[in-house]
Amino acid sequence: MTTLTALGHSCFQIETGEHSILIDPFLTDNPQATVKPDEVNPDFIVLSHGHADHVGDAVEIAKRTGATVISNFEIVNWLGNQGVENTHPQHLGGGFNHPFGHLKLTIAHHGSALPDGSYGGNPAGLLFTIGGQKIFHAGDTGLFYDMKLIGAVGIDVAILPIGDNFTMGPEDSVKATQFLEPKQVIPMHYNTWPPIEQDVEAWAEAVKTHTSAEPVILAANESLKV
Repeated sequence: MTTLTALGHSCFQIETGEHSILIDPFLTDNPQATVKPDEVNPDFIVLSHGHADHVGDAVEIAKRTGATVISNFEIVNWLGNQGVENTHPQHLGGGFNHPFGHLKLTIAHHGSALPDGSYGGNPAGLLFTIGGQKIFHAGDTGLFYDMKLIGAVGIDVAILPIGDNFTMGPEDSVKATQFLEPKQVIPMHYNTWPPIEQDVEAWAEAVKTHTSAEPVILAANESLKV
């Protein structure tokens, strides 16, 4: 059984029983986070793009744990210059069979500059296939019609930003849910700071009304069995 745990903002942990995968580990300075960087021990870290609220504590955690960091080619090169030893580069449209399962990087419409201003390549969505289950973490993105192609593979759980201002807002994320047709959908990237405050319960009602997906709201440290 795969367990998906929210850690605040866009940070999630996937635990398979054999492996622990940490996505976008923004913990320090994250008002929503209830765990500290030295309290997580992932085998893998996956970064959707280069912004500070997604790269977060990846360097510190990777150096301490020896975790393999997976991201686009440019971010992986940057990480190597920060002293991270174990990395695996991928890029948009490319997939790879990792020890935990398959990961494909998909399109995301956003930016990706790294915390020091370095070029961070293209932002990505993250399509995991683990134990026959498909989990899609959309990263930071606006709505785009090709989400229909991503959804065509049959998604069990989609994790979508709803905060607006920097990413999709609630209305567009409902449309994204219609395109993706997941069994369940989890909101992320909202209520961390005032510019992205949203009524998540109203969003959940809109999902129930306009899509076939089950909305699942996870507070920090809450988990979902996939």
